[in-house]
Amino acid sequence: LWAGVWAQGRQESISSSLVRLHVLAHSDSAEEQALKLRVRDAVLEYISPRLEDAESVSDARLILEREMRGIALAASEAAEGRTVSLSLGSESYPTKAYEGFRLPAGRYESLRVVLGEGEGANWWCIVYPPVCLSAVQSEPVAAVMNKEDYALVSSQEGWELRFRTVELW
Repeated sequence: LWAGVWAQGRQESISSSLVRLHVLAHSDSAEEQALKLRVRDAVLEYISPRLEDAESVSDARLILEREMRGIALAASEAAEGRTVSLSLGSESYPTKAYEGFRLPAGRYESLRVVLGEGEGANWWCIVYPPVCLSAVQSEPVAAVMNKEDYALVSSQEGWELRFRTVELW
């Protein structure tokens, strides 16, 4: 029980350092999946330069809140007439492994972009720090996390077992 409580606390510490982007396609058709990626690119192009000056997750959240109208416009223009809805809030994510980097399952602050019914496959990355993890660059992530949290998410030996504990909890 104590191990579960400890693991939950570590996950919350990690998640409080990041803001994620979550884009959901209308459906799983090839056309809708391609559209999802165009919307993702438009949203990232719009928000990335605005988040460069954020010094904390709180700054990033305020910037995203302030820019919701612009983000919605960028997403709508790329969505080619598809309905787009945006929200900024807490969202559950599964464990996600990247090359040399692993984020535990849990609740994260998230900018969520839903196309149409949002019933298709999704795509996510980290927008604060402004690094999308499809091309993992762990240095900005390491800069906003404390040393212990970064050790948990990086590929250092012996830490992966603790992520299983978070998932079981």
